[in-house]
Amino acid sequence: MTTSLSPLLDPESRHVLDLGRQAAARPFEAGTPEEARRAYEQDPPALQGEREPVGSLTERTITGSGGPLTLRIYRGQGAVGAAAPALLYLHGGGWVIGNLESHDEICRWFANMAACVVVSPDYRLAPEHKFPAAIEDCRAALSFMQDGAGDLGIDAGRIAVAGDSAGGNLATVLCLLARGDKNSPTAQLLFYPNTDASQAADSYRRFAEGYGLTSATMAWFRDHYIRDARDIDDWRVSPLKAASLAGMAPAFVAIAGHDILTDEGEAYAKRLEDDGVPVVLRRWPGQIHGFVSMGRHGPAARQAVGAAVAAWRGFDAAFGTLRPTDA
Repeated sequence: MTTSLSPLLDPESRHVLDLGRQAAARPFEAGTPEEARRAYEQDPPALQGEREPVGSLTERTITGSGGPLTLRIYRGQGAVGAAAPALLYLHGGGWVIGNLESHDEICRWFANMAACVVVSPDYRLAPEHKFPAAIEDCRAALSFMQDGAGDLGIDAGRIAVAGDSAGGNLATVLCLLARGDKNSPTAQLLFYPNTDASQAADSYRRFAEGYGLTSATMAWFRDHYIRDARDIDDWRVSPLKAASLAGMAPAFVAIAGHDILTDEGEAYAKRLEDDGVPVVLRRWPGQIHGFVSMGRHGPAARQAVGAAVAAWRGFDAAFGTLRPTDA
């Protein structure tokens, strides 16, 4: 099927889509999850720029509910040695693909721009590990940060959570689960989050094909993640369906204008506002899903991370140690 692309697309998004068409890769749903992972591993080098150096980078293995869980820990340049602000970053990939390498660039940007410590978990993927395995791993990573704050050189009371796409979904759910807890996350920083697994929003029709992530691929991701159709209405899969969002951490929500997830991202931001949660909503009208992982092809990716850091600073007056973003 030939799709006529919107004239409102930014040149960098159009260029990335052209590269995808030239590659003529088969859609993920035409193969197995393992084949999709192998294909996806080729994307980051082609889309992301050079990896900027951070103050330090280490890996730790902790015990999660499903066994060993690997964490990558970034200490940003300029981060203080003790009681530094911290960020738990949850990678995207439809709960099926993605890993510590695929979102390494974003974690480095956050670490340096915010002069903070970023922890990113290599959480279990579906369909080998269906819902709620990924959430359990993310909770284990957050607990590790809270309980081991002194060892990590971070402030347990200054931990934010961030993620893109499916990682944004996990971040919102984690904030809902931790609502009201001692040292619950101080902010949720979300890039084009998945918030409604019913996939009925009109943007699934407007951008069904031709804009990178297709409706068919998103359905394939979801169906691998959930155990059965009943999970679709569980707020831990569809946080937009939670009875109330009141009391959640303040949110930064970045929306790509040509994305099947546009409408549910907008709806989530509105629900937060209606329930009294501070929200910074930023729109990139000419961008496509995944643009924050496309730093090689234009400035929007880094600008979006810079906007998230600025919002994070605005949410917490205690972040006086954050240096201004250079995005």
